[in-house]
Amino acid sequence: MIRRPMRNWLPLGLAATLAVTTPTLALAEADPADWDAVVAEAEGQTVYWNAWGGAENVNAFIDWIGALAQDEYGVTLEHVKLSDTAEAVSRVLAEKSAGKDDGGAIDLIWINGENFAAMKRQGLLYGPWSEALPNWQLTDPEANAALTADFTVPTEGLESPWGMAQLVFYHDTARLPEPPRSMAALADWAAQNPGRFTYPQPPDFLGSTFLKQALIELTPDTGALSQPVDEADYEAATAPLWDWLDALTPNLWRQGKAYPQNAQRMIQLMADSEIDIGFEFNPNAASNAIANFQLPDTVRSFVLEGGSLGNASFVAIPYNANAKAGAMVIANLLLSPQAQARMASPDELGFGTVLAMDELSDAEVRLFDEIPVGIATLTPEELGPTLPEPHPSWMEKLEEDWTARYGVAP
Repeated sequence: MIRRPMRNWLPLGLAATLAVTTPTLALAEADPADWDAVVAEAEGQTVYWNAWGGAENVNAFIDWIGALAQDEYGVTLEHVKLSDTAEAVSRVLAEKSAGKDDGGAIDLIWINGENFAAMKRQGLLYGPWSEALPNWQLTDPEANAALTADFTVPTEGLESPWGMAQLVFYHDTARLPEPPRSMAALADWAAQNPGRFTYPQPPDFLGSTFLKQALIELTPDTGALSQPVDEADYEAATAPLWDWLDALTPNLWRQGKAYPQNAQRMIQLMADSEIDIGFEFNPNAASNAIANFQLPDTVRSFVLEGGSLGNASFVAIPYNANAKAGAMVIANLLLSPQAQARMASPDELGFGTVLAMDELSDAEVRLFDEIPVGIATLTPEELGPTLPEPHPSWMEKLEEDWTARYGVAP
């Protein structure tokens, strides 16, 4: 989930602290089943949304949602910009440890993966609430399992989806007319074209996503990836990945002795003709870069055979949030056709929508039909199947082992 914005795991100490299982707190107020009462309670509230703040288009979209919330509901939205979601998780945990069970500093969190799993285990989340939102009826969770499972962990109404993302590769057709379309083919191509491919250094989210994509394709047992990593045969599952990376690494940009920090750096390397293949967790990334004159208009997107990783971005409400009603109003606005269509535009975020088109009115469908499609953006049919994320515990273990094997000092 744009650059998929943030690390989806916790520092080891915090993860261990949150390992104790406690029940989720029951909903005690601001019942979304009585939406009129929620709206009345929300008026005048200030919602502190802790969300990644590392991209101007993300910040601008959140500002727009805030203006809409103020105009329509009298709710003030304050974007608390994060570089790492674990910052917010640590804040809620500290408040719980201090006995601050109401009036918390955080009302809404953009969250995924291990951060969600850990908060759910510790009972740090409010709910269930999300599946009672009015606009939830515009989704189809039976057709899109990513709406109710966050990295295989059932959401159980504790978080609300607001955008879909999928891993997409891009190449410059002027230099590489036909790109490799599997991990095995990529390694072969890199051997023949050394220095022309790279990936962000884990634990950058996109770099870690690349590891997971490769693991899904190369592992002999994809079923093991849906289990917690300590319950699976990790060595057997990952051995082909490390063999593949051992062969690939010497053929990377700068012989694997340096890595780009993030997705934006990869775009710069592509623009400077230093690499021929890049990737992003946003199907519109290449088109956006072309529109912003960051990449030449000969760049096109592609996906690997068999599909690519995809997931949903979610928002969750801490158990001790001060403005729970206002937070639900924001979450419901994020699910509105107006917000979803704006978010889906390549000129805004380029997220995939979480809404089901057959649940919308003709006028609402037209909002999506009118979205301009960039020259490097694949159609939904071309994007192909979305592969499910491994259990969140795999990411942290993969990052640890990758760093031990291939990591370089920043």
